[in-house]
Amino acid sequence: MKLLKALPLMALIAVAACSRMGPSATSAPSAATTTADKPVATVNGTNISRDTYEYYVRNTAGKASSELTADQRNQLLDNLVRGEIVAEMAEKQGLDKNGDTRSLLQLSRLQILEQAGAEHYLADKKPTDAELQAEYHQQVDAMPKTQYHARHILVANQAQAQQIIDQLKKGAKFDDLAKKESIDPGSKNQGGDLGWFSPANMVKPFAEAVMALKKDEITSQPVQSQYGWHVIQLLDTRETPVPPFDQVKDRVTQLVQQRKFRAYQDDLLKTAKVEKSL
Repeated sequence: MKLLKALPLMALIAVAACSRMGPSATSAPSAATTTADKPVATVNGTNISRDTYEYYVRNTAGKASSELTADQRNQLLDNLVRGEIVAEMAEKQGLDKNGDTRSLLQLSRLQILEQAGAEHYLADKKPTDAELQAEYHQQVDAMPKTQYHARHILVANQAQAQQIIDQLKKGAKFDDLAKKESIDPGSKNQGGDLGWFSPANMVKPFAEAVMALKKDEITSQPVQSQYGWHVIQLLDTRETPVPPFDQVKDRVTQLVQQRKFRAYQDDLLKTAKVEKSL
């Protein structure tokens, strides 16, 4: 499983800077000098290793440097050199110790090492078929049992919503009013139709109002949410379709691995000395 995402040049520079900051800076080598191979460039005494260069090339060009032209290889190397020069000057100016920059460097280091730790820990812990099936059935059991098909008219104030309800009671067409009055850009042109959804995907006041309706019923009072005031009509309900295992296997695999890594973190916490001061 590949957890590490491709890093742009500035993120690579941030990682190198992270390794140079903090109490251990005098004893820890920079990210650019951790390998024994011959550097591809030296900038003010700081080596840019071939490993760093090849990693940057793969994540920038999507291929190995051997597949690029000489001009392309030199251009990418020039990018790294220029980045290193700017990063060194920023450190001389103390920018690595200022506010958000220092926090970003620390968080970048933490995130990258955590992802690397996850890859290392999970490398020989491929989920078994039994684990995948157990997770799949657990997720299926947790799914909402009913889906709803509804439409709504969203307006800015309660009085306008009440006027719309009154018009509907007198025979006005819901879709016409939705197209004319609704301020929801995602549904107004469809006559307010929201399609099929699970209540968990909607804000709580809206979901509760929908679940309280009978088929074809319209809310008798406007429903308020953080988006405004809703007039809602329930069109239909159905049993939530269960996706076949093969269709969601990759996602189920991720969930199993997340559980394993979470358990690994829990074990580390048992022996860690943690002091919180919030």
